[in-house]
Amino acid sequence: MTASISYTTEEIAQMLKISKLTVYDLIKKGELPSYRVGKQMRVDAADLEAYKQRMRSPASQGHSRPSAARSATEAETGRGAVVPQPPASSLRPLVITGQDMSLDLLAKHLERSPHAGGVRPLRAYAGSLDSLIAMYRGEADIVSTHLYDGDTGEYNLPYIRRILIGAPYMVVRLLGRTAGLYVQRGNPLGLADWPDLARPGLRLANRERGAGARVLLEEQLRIRGIRASGIDGYAEEQTSHMAVAAKVAAGEADFGVGIEKAAAIVGRIDFIPLIQESYDLVALKTPANLPWIEGLLAELRSDLFRRELAAIPGYDLSRTGEIIHEE
Repeated sequence: MTASISYTTEEIAQMLKISKLTVYDLIKKGELPSYRVGKQMRVDAADLEAYKQRMRSPASQGHSRPSAARSATEAETGRGAVVPQPPASSLRPLVITGQDMSLDLLAKHLERSPHAGGVRPLRAYAGSLDSLIAMYRGEADIVSTHLYDGDTGEYNLPYIRRILIGAPYMVVRLLGRTAGLYVQRGNPLGLADWPDLARPGLRLANRERGAGARVLLEEQLRIRGIRASGIDGYAEEQTSHMAVAAKVAAGEADFGVGIEKAAAIVGRIDFIPLIQESYDLVALKTPANLPWIEGLLAELRSDLFRRELAAIPGYDLSRTGEIIHEE
């Protein structure tokens, strides 16, 4: 009978008493098999029960838990000796949202940081708008966001102010990166700027609701009076820059919106740079958070982190670690 039963991510979060973002993190890491029905992710009851049994087994103790992703429990010294670290259960979980690979690097540095006060970073692969909403609900600790506001021409702050009303927060620059249009090799349709998207018959590879690239597209269309729903493919959603670029490369779409780095990785497409976006981090300035916030700033400003981040092409690090705004 359980083979015919499946659960939504919300139902699983309630049953395991964890956040919805943690459920998505387990799905992303392949620890919880899932499939999509329409716009909804579902997990079969048998797969959920198998996951719970794995967590109960002795081999899983000290490693993965239902409320967290895997975390290292020991580290090697320069001499090759193994030095025991505090057990994962004694570390403070720190949920970091966003999809950029720079966040994986940041999580690694925070986990090893002597300044962050013993945290266990957990990655949640949510879009910018969903991440801010998760922070408002108390489900995220460090939120990454790149949300463009067409009325002010600003990134992030207009959205942060509207969502985190009355909360003390800090906005810190992680990096800058170039966003624009993915077009087919040779740009056969001659797309060069946002107004060109008003042409009839264009096929779009679109991002999911709440993603920064989708907000950028919608704002550019809105301020130019271009009807978004009239663009072919607008209702179909891709969940990453890479997926959008791949659709264009395969000839299944004429254009998509995303960052330059993904175009370089996918290849077989051209990239039209249109805007330099601000990719910022947001943290709530509560007394409990202040120790690891100091650690976060120390790692962002460290020479080692900046050197490793500089090895990834396509990033502007001129303001990395700078406090952009505080409330």
